[in-house]
Amino acid sequence: MKARLVSFHDLCPDVRHFIFEVPDLERLDFQPGQFVSFVREFEGRNITRPYSIASVPNGSNRFELCLNLVREGRLSPVLFAMDTGEELEMKGPLGVFTLRHPDREAVFVATGTGVAPFRSILLAHAPKVTVPLALVLGTRYEPNLLYRADFEDLAARCPNFRFLPVLSRPEPAWRGLTGHVQPHMLDSIGERRDLDVYLCGLKLMVDEARALLKERGFDRKQILFEKYD
Repeated sequence: MKARLVSFHDLCPDVRHFIFEVPDLERLDFQPGQFVSFVREFEGRNITRPYSIASVPNGSNRFELCLNLVREGRLSPVLFAMDTGEELEMKGPLGVFTLRHPDREAVFVATGTGVAPFRSILLAHAPKVTVPLALVLGTRYEPNLLYRADFEDLAARCPNFRFLPVLSRPEPAWRGLTGHVQPHMLDSIGERRDLDVYLCGLKLMVDEARALLKERGFDRKQILFEKYD
């Protein structure tokens, strides 16, 4: 199956939002949180890389991705060099990093492009429910808060949703949360233990957050995660 690039735009340096379509399908069915895999031959063998879908299922054959350029990588430089109309071999959608309990309160914790599956999940889910949902999104600098406008708009429309951006290297004018996402995750949870926590981002953040949650009595089934390295 082929994916054809429809359009793209840069979100910040080395991070790009892509829109693809699948020409052979009228409708691409997927669950928010799932991923697609792109396949390309490299030095005589096929290289496969998974990328989380960042868009909401809408009945069309299109899907959106949020990708970081890994300059020494084997596939992301190819994607960043693509022009509209070009195609790439694709598998999927696949994956089980989806909402386990749609009727349960949840906290989502992401760093960098790890927010991609949460954009899909939250844009699709938050307007349909009244249970409290929160997104703790961490990055170094304010311009790198990916999809900030989407989440601010969602928070304005949905009283049950809180958007908590966190900067580790803020400018003096920043009046929001600072540091790393882990302590703000714990603050957003408080004394509650009857909710789910979803983690997505680099291995160090995910591992540290999981350890903190387990120390505080969370069952492993309440902690759902994907690592991006």
